[in-house]
Amino acid sequence: METKAFFIRLASIVGGFSSPSKMPCHSFSIPAVLCKVGGQLRKIAGSVCSKCYARKGRYVFPNVRAAMERRFAALNHPEWVPIMARAINGLETGPKGSGFFRWHDSGDLQDLQHLERIADVCRKTPDVRHWLPTKEYGLIRGALRNGFQVPPNLVIRVSAPMVDSAPPVLAGLPTSTVSTDKAAATCLAYTRKGVCGPCRACWSPVVENVIYPAH
Repeated sequence: METKAFFIRLASIVGGFSSPSKMPCHSFSIPAVLCKVGGQLRKIAGSVCSKCYARKGRYVFPNVRAAMERRFAALNHPEWVPIMARAINGLETGPKGSGFFRWHDSGDLQDLQHLERIADVCRKTPDVRHWLPTKEYGLIRGALRNGFQVPPNLVIRVSAPMVDSAPPVLAGLPTSTVSTDKAAATCLAYTRKGVCGPCRACWSPVVENVIYPAH
């Protein structure tokens, strides 16, 4: 029988998965310095990217940076979709799996092919709920106009660009915002030592907006 170690080794072919301490599941991260919209927002005071968490802390450790660079380099691997799907199915389904997966705890979509390949992975992992936060508004808008279909098990959650701003409006997709008012926050991970705990709001398509407290 294939073991968890087998699927972790399989995932290593495409750079491996990350395991953020906050998350109940595995994730896939690439370097935040390669964010396109985020890279521009980082230059703007008051933006949600001006104090990017993925450019500090453990994310700048050499081993973590090397892992993210491996994942980025593997995005065009010819077998990326089937390898990712098989590894996610092996790690996140079954009695010991969480049933969830997060895309990009660091980094963001690079282009339309990147989005389409993630969608293909989601279609091949129907028993896993996927969450893809993004600030690549133009890319998503263009894809939807050209017929891109969001898989039913994928939540593309569009992130507001500025702290204390209103939720963005993009084709009815769910959103997220950041507030300096902790009382307004709907993400309560900060009350649980920084972990999701039982909450899965970010993965839920019926949760229209998640409000994170500003750090």
